Amino acid sequence: QVELEESGGGTVETGGSLTLSCRTSKSTYDRYLLGWFRQAAGREREGVACINPEADLPYYAESVRDRFTISKDNAKNTVYLRMNRLTPEDTGTYYCAARSVWWCTWSSSDFNYWGQGTQVTVSS
Repeated sequence: QVELEESGGGTVETGGSLTLSCRTSKSTYDRYLLGWFRQAAGREREGVACINPEADLPYYAESVRDRFTISKDNAKNTVYLRMNRLTPEDTGTYYCAARSVWWCTWSSSDFNYWGQGTQVTVSS
């Protein structure tokens, strides 16, 4: 059973920072590619960042490039999303997702498992 546990969401002011965590089991961490998506109210879920586990190569959506950083901690079976210079447009529920194919995509239908999500609210 694949379980993804997100944490780290909260409310920050514009320009602030947050770090999200996605913790999972070692078997899931070793077997699946992990990525981050977000969904704002009334909008479709969109891919934000993804990291290829074999090459440790990160990929970012254009809207977050140079502000967000995805990273991994192999000892903790955890993937992080560091978010800097946050704006109200970054507000939404952030989800960790796992994909059995080790190729980053921005299509949510390509991912097999999802966490419950963590809320990020950026006030203006």
